Parts: sequence; structure tokens; C-alpha cells
Amino acid sequence: MKHINVALFAPHAGCPHQCSFCDQRTISGQATPLTPAAVHEAVRTALASLPADAAANGEIAFFGGSFTLLPQAEQIALLEAAHSYIKDGRFRGIRISTRPDGIDPAVCALLRRYGVTAVELGAQSMDDRVLALNRRGHTADRTVQAHALLRASGFETGLQMMTGLYGSTDADSLATAEAICALQPDTVRIYPTVVLAGTPLAALMEAGQFQPQGLADAVALCAKLLQMFDAADIRVIRVGLHASRDVEARMRGGAYHPALRELAESRILLERAREQLAGLPAGRYTLAVAPASLSKMTGQRRCNLQALAAEGYRCTVEARDGLGSYDVLLAQNQILDIRC
Repeated sequence: MKHINVALFAPHAGCPHQCSFCDQRTISGQATPLTPAAVHEAVRTALASLPADAAANGEIAFFGGSFTLLPQAEQIALLEAAHSYIKDGRFRGIRISTRPDGIDPAVCALLRRYGVTAVELGAQSMDDRVLALNRRGHTADRTVQAHALLRASGFETGLQMMTGLYGSTDADSLATAEAICALQPDTVRIYPTVVLAGTPLAALMEAGQFQPQGLADAVALCAKLLQMFDAADIRVIRVGLHASRDVEARMRGGAYHPALRELAESRILLERAREQLAGLPAGRYTLAVAPASLSKMTGQRRCNLQALAAEGYRCTVEARDGLGSYDVLLAQNQILDIRC
């Protein structure tokens, strides 16, 4: 059954820093503080629209800001509101996101007491130079320590990384992914940088000191990252910011697309198809992919099939059970037509 989150946002709440890229109000679409009453309202609304078994497999999720750096009384009030739905089994648990420097043994004990099941850390980079340039206020080693403490405390863990940050290159993003793979979190989120009006990154860009990575380059990089995490058996639960009119209105540069993950996975499948077709004569071929990968192999507006046709391979795509998400196989008994 598909995992369900009731997503609640606390923009900038608890955060001691102004990171170069950050405008949580725009990203979350919310400017008002989060209250226990708002928690109850959101959860009850979700319960009214969800099958009971779907909710029971879901989590109440506190995103945005840095939850564990809120004043403790505020944390407890929000957790108590959410925990009431965990105690009676209507939801499985609580998910929070926070900063690596917002985790210590006392914090872990508090989270366990109120039914928190998963903690995501905004690592963003595992390169101390990139972290410093983007005003993160923590080091890569602090991320390693916080993750180890969460693991020892029994939490499901998630790490969030960003690409295209100020001073970052594809090489250090790939190195960050390698470092994350070594930690073996349960989940990962990949966020290509989006430059929003009013942020320090926007000022750097306007001054000519920062050139944000464009969509095409971000898609190519995310395709590599997805394959790295897939090989490490780490589940990627998000690629790119959620579709948002606020983000679109305030975006000044960077890599944003409402279906960024699909673009990256489509890129992976195109490269896998090229590997299968390498060395074969021009002609007609059938490519087999997993049923869920049919549209991705075809590509948006059939771009993948058009790219292959331009290289001499006129391909059709068929679904085949038992294949992995990124598997592409050349169907047997091909009828070649080298005149195509």
C-alpha cells in the first residue's frame, strides 16, 4: 500500500541560520506558525478522506524549519497533538525533519517518548567547503554523528542532499552521494538548487558571483545520483521541490520542474537503451521495460524514442513483468530493416 504522509510545515521555525538558498515560506507555501490546533485540523481532514488502513500505514510529518530546535514547550505541544493519533493506532508514527546540529541524546529521548518513528536530516552536502559557503552552520562530521545517534536510538533515518549549491560542482555532489551511501540511511531526498527572490543566493546571482545549474545539467546529475542510491539499496523518496505556484513566481534561476524525477529516470532509461542497442545496425527494435517505466522509456513528448530514431533505431516499447525500474532489455527475435 502507498505510504501516506500528513504533511505539516513550520517555515523557518527553530532555525538558527539563514542558509544561502533558504526561503521556507515560499517552499512550503505557509507563512503562519504551526499550532496544535492546526495539527488536529489537518489530521482530521486527512482521516475523513483516507481509508482507515491507508492512514494506519501513514505518518504525521513535520517538515520545514528545524523541528528539534524549536523551544521544547512548542515541540512537546505539537508532538502531543500528533501522538494522540498514534496511540490509538490511526497513524503508524511521526516523521520530522531537522538539522544535524539539532540532534543529541536528550532530543532523541524526547522524540521516542512521543512516537516519532523517522527523522530526516538536512545534510545538503558532505563537503565542508560547500557547507560553509552556503552558511549551513554545521560540518559534514556533525551529520555523521547525528545520523549515528539516530540509528542507535532506533529511528528510521533519512538524509536530504542538494545539488548546484554556491561553490558546488557535480564532482562534490557525487562525492556527497558516496558519503551518504556509506552511512546507509533508509531514505534520501535530492533537491537541485532553486534560486528564490530575496535569498542570499539571489543576491549572489544578481551580482554575477553565482551561476545556478540549469535544468538539463541537473537532470543529468540526478540520473547519476538515482543510480548510485539504487545500487546501494537506498530508497529515494523525493527529487526536486514539490510543484508550487509560489516557487514558480519567485524563482530566479536554478533547476525546477514539477516532474524532475521523471525526467531523470527517463534519462537513465534512454542511456540503458543505448547500451542495449550499441553496435547493432540501424533498424526497428522493441525495448522491454517494467510496466511502471513505459512512459519514462518513451519520454516526455516521445523525446527518448525520437532521440533513438535520430540515431537510426526506430523503437517500440513493451511492458514486461519482473524487470527493475531501470532495466531495459532488447526483445528477442527482432526483425531488422537496415533501410530504416
